[in-house]
Amino acid sequence: MPKVSVIIPVYNVEKYLRECLDSVINQTLKDIEIICVNDGSTDSSLSILEEYAKKDKRIKIINKANSGYGHTMNVGIDNATGEYIGIVEPDDYIKLDMYESLYNKATEYDLDFIKADFYRFTGSGKDKVLFYNHLDNTNTYYNKILNPQNDLNTFNFIMHTWSGIYKTDFINKNHIRHNETPGASYQDNGFYFQTFMYATKIYILNIPFYMNRRDNPNSSIKNKNKVYAMKNEYDYIRNILEKNENLKSKFLGIYWVKKYNNYMFTFNRIDKKFKKEFIKVFSKEFKEGYNNNEIDENLFRKKDLKKIHLLVSNIFVFYLYIMLKLLFRFILSFTNSSDAKHKIITLFGLKIKIKRRSKNA
Repeated sequence: MPKVSVIIPVYNVEKYLRECLDSVINQTLKDIEIICVNDGSTDSSLSILEEYAKKDKRIKIINKANSGYGHTMNVGIDNATGEYIGIVEPDDYIKLDMYESLYNKATEYDLDFIKADFYRFTGSGKDKVLFYNHLDNTNTYYNKILNPQNDLNTFNFIMHTWSGIYKTDFINKNHIRHNETPGASYQDNGFYFQTFMYATKIYILNIPFYMNRRDNPNSSIKNKNKVYAMKNEYDYIRNILEKNENLKSKFLGIYWVKKYNNYMFTFNRIDKKFKKEFIKVFSKEFKEGYNNNEIDENLFRKKDLKKIHLLVSNIFVFYLYIMLKLLFRFILSFTNSSDAKHKIITLFGLKIKIKRRSKNA
């Protein structure tokens, strides 16, 4: 049995795939299996996988028709034989000691899962820019065994699935899988929520191992058209809660917190022409939450509660308030132009070139 099964879901990532694979096959932890699930790529991704598999017997390729991220990840999990499961997105890469460090800590404390801090980055070579991401912004939860059953604040760590490893028995025992809605995005939300909902022993490290790319133009965060993908994901989570009254009573409150945060993320990123339509759905669902006494305001930040009260009482004022905040944010997002006589303002995604005033004016 391998110590870690590394799942890499692959779809049209020929530009980045070699860097990803190199970082995985050169891990200091050698006893791993590398499950590459090709989701019907139409570029040279499959050829690259086959090239690497010829050189490294630990690489297992599963080639299938395109069916979306959720199904692709579930195929990988179903085929994993390791003690723990890791996930690496094919446009990202990892530090060489990541899995050795995480596995040693996970087995030392018999953890359901362990996660670590990470970097987001753009560019490459000398132009690479790194952004350190702390899972815990309060700096109070690091390097200790945590039980999400007793502390709902653990759900508020940065939402992602790939900077750690999960015990395979824990994943399979609780049948934790991704939502398989075809073509959808953000299907890591449901997986994330389930891991915290079922776990009793977790651990987070304040050491960054994972390198998360933020400049892939094909990334789902760049796609403004998937308006209701996040709603579908939270419908999926809700259906899981509805099947277990104990889980529902314990985690329904934090479900609404995560739903609010991710609906706001969706509202901020979708195209302007979809915002009014989406806000109506947003408001309707939260009104229903209040009417059914499901929303625990004690779990929300005060500044978020103010916005939620606006959301359910006056959609127009809420929309105006949020759009004005976005406007001011974009007005302040100045960048230097290569033309020293001008400056660039980014406003609602549009770059506007403004002539600089002369110092002698």
